[in-house]
Amino acid sequence: MKGRALALAFLFLPAQARPPIAALDLVKAATAQIGVTRLYESRYAVIAYPGGDVPQDRGVCSDVVVRAYRTCGIDLQQLVHEDMTVAWDAYPRAWGMTATDTNIDHRRVLNLKVFFRRHGTVLPITDSRKDYHPGDLVTWVLSRGRPHIGIVSARHSLWGTPLILNNIGKGTQLDDILFLFPITGHFTFMTKP
Repeated sequence: MKGRALALAFLFLPAQARPPIAALDLVKAATAQIGVTRLYESRYAVIAYPGGDVPQDRGVCSDVVVRAYRTCGIDLQQLVHEDMTVAWDAYPRAWGMTATDTNIDHRRVLNLKVFFRRHGTVLPITDSRKDYHPGDLVTWVLSRGRPHIGIVSARHSLWGTPLILNNIGKGTQLDDILFLFPITGHFTFMTKP
């Protein structure tokens, strides 16, 4: 119960009262996953709560984000779960869920979008590479309507487009995909420049 009370207290602090993390620390934490998380695996898994994770060598796009934040001291597994318990109707029912599930809720892009919309800063979606900064979170819709999420890195392509830290099928990588798919969300959460 103590952990739940702390998570709820954290969520409902005014944004200016929450201690932010440096955007570059988030980028560094995601970059450290390259070569460690080598597989894309979306299989449902029972994991510990709080602080649970699937094996480090595998995961999905959302695991890149969750692990980066956890390295920086923020447990999205717990925060998303606690927010879903108080705002169930705000979250999608795309999977036929009738209750929260600490094993998977934080690993679903659509849930993360709702969470970041509710507790982060919603940024404009534009076609200008100058509007995307290290540590920003971006969501897309891939082919066949599959949602995707990644973190804007501090590196750029030869054309100046920010590269994205994500797992789009081959483990955590740095990819030039910012404008490759339709962008559905652009956020920051708990970061400062």
